[in-house]
This record gives sequence, C-alpha cells and structure tokens, in this order.
Amino acid sequence: MKKIRTIENLDRIDRKILRELQANGRISYVDLGSTVGLSTSPCIERVKRLEREGFIQTYTAKVDPHRLNAAILIFVQIKLKAVSPDVFEDFRRAVTNIPHIQECHFVSGSFDYLMKVRIESMSHYRELLGEILRQLPGVKDTESFVVVEEVKESINIPIQD
Repeated sequence: MKKIRTIENLDRIDRKILRELQANGRISYVDLGSTVGLSTSPCIERVKRLEREGFIQTYTAKVDPHRLNAAILIFVQIKLKAVSPDVFEDFRRAVTNIPHIQECHFVSGSFDYLMKVRIESMSHYRELLGEILRQLPGVKDTESFVVVEEVKESINIPIQD
C-alpha cells in the first residue's frame, strides 16, 4: 500500500510553492521559480508532483458574487427527520444538484448539516427555501442566517515553514 504524503513530508520549497499558488494560481512558472529560489524546470517538476500527489487539487478563479447576481450570502442549518445511512445518502445526493448551494457540511451539534448558499435576492431565497431546501429528502427543520457583512472569506490554508 502506497504511503500518502502529508505536509510533514514537504520541504521548505514545496511549502513556499503551495503558499504562492494559493495567493496567485496564475503565476507563471518563471515567476514562481524565482520567488521560491528555483529555476523554471525544477519548479515545474515540483508543481506537477504536488498536483499528482493531491496537494494541489485544482485551479480556479474567484469571481465577484455581486456582479453575478449572487450578492446575498446565507448560512442554513438543516435538521433531518431520521438519522440513518440511507437518509444521509439521499440528502447528500440531492444537495449536490442544487447550484446555489456552495458548500454543505455534515456537522456535530443540534443540527445535521450546515450549508453556505449564495442567491440573488431574499425573494429568490424564500423560493429556494420553500420549494427546494425544505423538500430535500429527510428534512425536518431549517434555520437560516443572512449575512449582513462579510468580514473575511478565504479558501487558503495556512502553511508554516
């Protein structure tokens, strides 16, 4: 069985590469190599290895939700009627097909799932809540939290030297 490498197995340069790519996924290999102290070819080899090993999962663009009619951010707690593997699986499968749900996490506590939803307006959210979220398999109750101000949002993971 192949051993999965973790952050402890990465050297200082690999860690710097990951930090730089989190800050700017479009940086050129030339600039990235210069920043981390490598020539271009070894830099490319390291990035490709980090991709193969799963440290780098994908590259993406952060877009402005206000310009895309998704300015309203809402967190939704979902409580299910029953707790069984089938109910959880049916719920998970249904959630993956709803584009307005950006994130959905199975959590501990007094509810079962926490969702992050982006939507155009409160009237659209009322519609999403009533016609879609409350109709998901096994949903017993929901509680919504409308975000008044986004203080910090990041997908970056801190990487220590």
